[in-house]
Amino acid sequence: MVETSRRHFLAAAAATAAAGALPVAGRAAAYPDKSVRVIVPFPAGGTTDVVARLTMQKLGELTGQSFVVDNKGGANGVIGTELAARAAPDGYTLLMNTAGAQTLSPVLYKTSYEALASFEPVSHLCDVGFIVIARKDLPANSLQELVGLARQGRSLSASSGSSMIALITEQFKKVIGAPGIVNAQYKGTAPQMQAVVAGEVDFSFDSFTSVEMIRTGKVKALAVVLPQRAEGFPQVPTIKEAGVDGMGFSSWSGLLAPRGTPREIVAQLAQQMDKVMQMPDVLAKLRSYSYVPRRGTPEEFARLIESDNERWKRIVRDTNIKLE
Repeated sequence: MVETSRRHFLAAAAATAAAGALPVAGRAAAYPDKSVRVIVPFPAGGTTDVVARLTMQKLGELTGQSFVVDNKGGANGVIGTELAARAAPDGYTLLMNTAGAQTLSPVLYKTSYEALASFEPVSHLCDVGFIVIARKDLPANSLQELVGLARQGRSLSASSGSSMIALITEQFKKVIGAPGIVNAQYKGTAPQMQAVVAGEVDFSFDSFTSVEMIRTGKVKALAVVLPQRAEGFPQVPTIKEAGVDGMGFSSWSGLLAPRGTPREIVAQLAQQMDKVMQMPDVLAKLRSYSYVPRRGTPEEFARLIESDNERWKRIVRDTNIKLE
């Protein structure tokens, strides 16, 4: 009986060992076999949330499983990004992030994650510019007039809902010589934009979440922070055309997984996302927000993250900009 029990124990141990050897190949082949959580480190309605809900719905249709967006906003995206970094690296928790929270926040704040070392990049989905919006009753109908008010010493306030936009706003204050502008912090780009609509603040560098608000006249569009005018707003000048230099900022949205997620799962996700980013309705929706669709490999996305992170280190060091 002892020998029989020993044989049973060894057989069970062998089976366990074999099962332990399967996750990379076996689980990747079956992936996903249940719903996947996709953390968005900002409130609903902002840029990252818009991109996530659009693309994850399509990814779910391709795979036959649900990719459920979970908004975990706060601390300029740091709270949700840290949560994703700590998640099990099994492919069932992903992160849809923006350049600010991913590459800038680790430079500005003491985060428990690193821009690249804490994640497996999957797909760079789109590039995102910014548009300067103002409350509809502000006595300024152009960026030049807004700058004029600021230089005259008028009490002005702006809203920021991400580390990137907070930095852009601080740079704007510095470039135009108006340090007295109050930079009010909000939990995400959606509440940041709504603050302008409600008249709580005077203006904001919005990541084009205000498209409908502009078209319905609830806010005024003064300039775009882009190399050229936005396709959806050809009448709105670039910030450089409006006479303000030194504002070369842009962001992006992309999909990542926690560090250690099996390479096969990352590759599978990247292949599926490449299909999503070729769908005409996805491209049309992104372009309606003046976002620029992108495609590429996880390796290319990793190089972008590393490059951005190094650039922010230089900029923050050289400008000595500090955000609370």
